[in-house]
Amino acid sequence: MEALLKQIEHKYRSLREDPETYLKGLLHMRPLTYWDYIQVDALLSLQHPRTNFPDEMVFIVYHQVTELILKLVRHELDQLTRGPLPEASVFEEKLHRLVRYTRLLTTSFSVMNQGMRCEEYSQFRLALAPASGFQSAQFRYVELQCTPLEHLIPPQRRAEVRPDMTIEEKFQLIYWQDAGYDRQTRMKTLTLQQFEERYLDSFYALARRMEKDNLYLRYLALAQQGKDTEALRSALRLFDYTFNVSWPLVHLQAAHTYLGSGHEQTAATGGSPWEKYLHPKHQKRIFFPSLWNEEERQKWGEVELQA
Repeated sequence: MEALLKQIEHKYRSLREDPETYLKGLLHMRPLTYWDYIQVDALLSLQHPRTNFPDEMVFIVYHQVTELILKLVRHELDQLTRGPLPEASVFEEKLHRLVRYTRLLTTSFSVMNQGMRCEEYSQFRLALAPASGFQSAQFRYVELQCTPLEHLIPPQRRAEVRPDMTIEEKFQLIYWQDAGYDRQTRMKTLTLQQFEERYLDSFYALARRMEKDNLYLRYLALAQQGKDTEALRSALRLFDYTFNVSWPLVHLQAAHTYLGSGHEQTAATGGSPWEKYLHPKHQKRIFFPSLWNEEERQKWGEVELQA
């Protein structure tokens, strides 16, 4: 106990603070409880259905869980894309965490895909427009942290990219712009307008910061130092495939369940052509293209991963 008190005294003396103040504070502090630490009451008060259909609660909670998992993804990416270049072993460890989080997103989708009655969803969804999962800013932050902006532009539009293009100009070509474009009015949908009003400046700021520090460029920097390993490449491929193929495909499966397919297809709440938007074979979003051969890139989203 005496040694511990000396360590505490040293800690606060080094901060030019009075250790007794902090020890007295500890004396008066209430013991911590699980519900206060996790903020359970606050967390459970965040669900506000807009209708009386019971399954709307499933819809809300699942999407909130998704946002929390995406926060974990961003937490790991922040550590990999800030500060000094991590060692290959740390890089690999964090990538396996990213894979686990994304697999959790993928496997948990059955909560949505099998956990709501179609007749309820078809009714309460009408009260949600123009809100859409398209408006998940965290999903966009993850993309911007993982790969250069050019890789988020559909292949058929990459020829339009010029060397002198600004980030703002490149954003006009990014794949999700197309999903937020109303072909009848030739204007941005309200869903996209609201989304950009709320988040576009933060997207620009992150894209600028990631120009030299995104995950892909950091991996290439490791490779240039001769620190690349087969295990690291395998982990990168697995995360790329899980995030950009496996997860969108189960999302697409859920959309087919609730919105139909073919001639009976119903528009998503945000109005996007969801089948073309969700299926990875159309957008070919690949975070780490040099880790995939030409055939794998061409058949992206159509074949199983060969890690």
